Amino acid sequence: MAYYQSQLQLMPAPAAPTLPGPITVLGPQYCAPYPVDLTIVSNKVFGVGGDNFAVKDINGNVIFKVKSSLMTLRDHRLLLDAAGNPIVTLRRKLMTAHDRWQAFRGDSKDPTDLIFTLKRSSLIQLKTKLDVFLASNTNGDTCDFKIKGSWVARSCAIYAGDSNSIVAQMHQKHNVQSVLLGKDSFMVTVYPNIDYAFIVALMVVLNEINEDDNGK
Repeated sequence: MAYYQSQLQLMPAPAAPTLPGPITVLGPQYCAPYPVDLTIVSNKVFGVGGDNFAVKDINGNVIFKVKSSLMTLRDHRLLLDAAGNPIVTLRRKLMTAHDRWQAFRGDSKDPTDLIFTLKRSSLIQLKTKLDVFLASNTNGDTCDFKIKGSWVARSCAIYAGDSNSIVAQMHQKHNVQSVLLGKDSFMVTVYPNIDYAFIVALMVVLNEINEDDNGK
């Protein structure tokens, strides 16, 4: 525990937001009463079906995997737990102006299993700005979460609603493995009582949108 706390102290971060209670989107088992540091590694050598991902905790244990379908290329992502069980399916809605993605529970694509929708805040953007709407938000007047920042600098943050309360933030991670093996990795710090599986799902979609912008 002392090592974990020392690692957190090295990372400059805003104070954790004061929220009415835990934010659970994919499940209460993914909420912890302390900050959770995750490393997301994208292995670009897989190529054909887009990037596959491994998500590790601070001890290097794989807790999530992200896989794409070889048939649908970049339009379909599946978030799995460490045992390979599907948690959420991420699908791009084709022919939409704001690059809209939808998340469904498990490996479903049934509209009744919709969990959230993510889209660009505006068509023209100099920096990343995405809006996230939970399925329960039927009017869609105000987003439930917002992603802002610079993907290139790996300095994006996720905010609760349209507020200044940060619930998670990402930053670049460089190591020997990333240089020698062609793996692009970055870290995400998820604040206490925030669904970290949900945050990982948002990071996966964010990566896909960035890859599209770069023509990959």
